[in-house]
Amino acid sequence: MTLEVHVTRLATASQTLVQGLRLSVPGGTIHTVMGASGSGKSSLLAAICGTLAEAVQFDGQVLLGGQRVDSLPASLRRIGIVFQDDLLFAHMSVRENLLFAVPAGPRAERETRVAQALVDLELPGFADADPATLSGGERGRVALMRALLAEPKALLLDEPFSRLDATLRGRMREFVFKLVRQRRLPVLLVTHDEADVADAAALTRL
Repeated sequence: MTLEVHVTRLATASQTLVQGLRLSVPGGTIHTVMGASGSGKSSLLAAICGTLAEAVQFDGQVLLGGQRVDSLPASLRRIGIVFQDDLLFAHMSVRENLLFAVPAGPRAERETRVAQALVDLELPGFADADPATLSGGERGRVALMRALLAEPKALLLDEPFSRLDATLRGRMREFVFKLVRQRRLPVLLVTHDEADVADAAALTRL
């Protein structure tokens, strides 16, 4: 599965943010996008996943597995996104946050998937925990797994490590990169930190 992004122009009424950009991200590849604040990085991700603000105009194409998805609503694009703020549901337990993302099906099968996800997260005893009691790294891992349980065909990461301290940031980065490579997902990572670059050959600067 390859994610392809062709941006003719991405702009507000007063400013061109991105122009003439072409990206091709094969499955299992983590392609990094870097740039100064205001350069259009987050707007680019929003255009790809279908959540772009009305004030920003996108002229271009987004293809997933060779099929155009930019005309589809966000819910049908099968493109997941994880932000620097984990956005876990405060009124739900860790288990309930994860279960929310699992596609419809027999309850027992969905619960089994969540139980396995907690093992993969190295948080098997945290099913009933309140997200507010988790560390930043633990919350970040839960947010990532929630995105993956929704079975996306591509994943966007918007500064997901920026709020973590240096030690935790390195561990979280390693965890994320290993998981998405195992699942052969095309990943687009927006960051300010050179240390987040997984592959220097897969790097675009805006």
